[in-house]
Amino acid sequence: MRGIHYITSTIGLLLLGIGFYLVKTVIEPQGMMKTLPYMCVGLGCGFFGQGMGEIVRRRALKNYPDIRKQIEIDRHDERNTAIGNRAKAKAYDLMKFTFGALMIAFALMGIDLAAVLLLAFAYLFVLGYGIYYRCKYDKEM
Repeated sequence: MRGIHYITSTIGLLLLGIGFYLVKTVIEPQGMMKTLPYMCVGLGCGFFGQGMGEIVRRRALKNYPDIRKQIEIDRHDERNTAIGNRAKAKAYDLMKFTFGALMIAFALMGIDLAAVLLLAFAYLFVLGYGIYYRCKYDKEM
């Protein structure tokens, strides 16, 4: 499982390099090429940061098994899990209102209809996902 972090970091560097190459070489981008280089740079930074962060964390804790064990205990502690789930629920509640207001603002500003529809579909997908799991957990508990 350790090798996955090296692969993730390598993929991140490759995406970062491709993104920078495309930014420098494409003279007049048209269509998807307007955003593709920047998406590659953003995803590359994310993948590289995630992979390298895990590599550094593992190496830092390699010689300290007592600290590593305490971190694992804290990660699986019921209280910490409950706090994390409650924070996610609050963020989800805030997201519903924030993205709803953002969609209305975009529509009133005359932003391209495709962008507003994509945001609306993503918003409805997240809400549907929440409703699905709410029903699923209601049946289980």
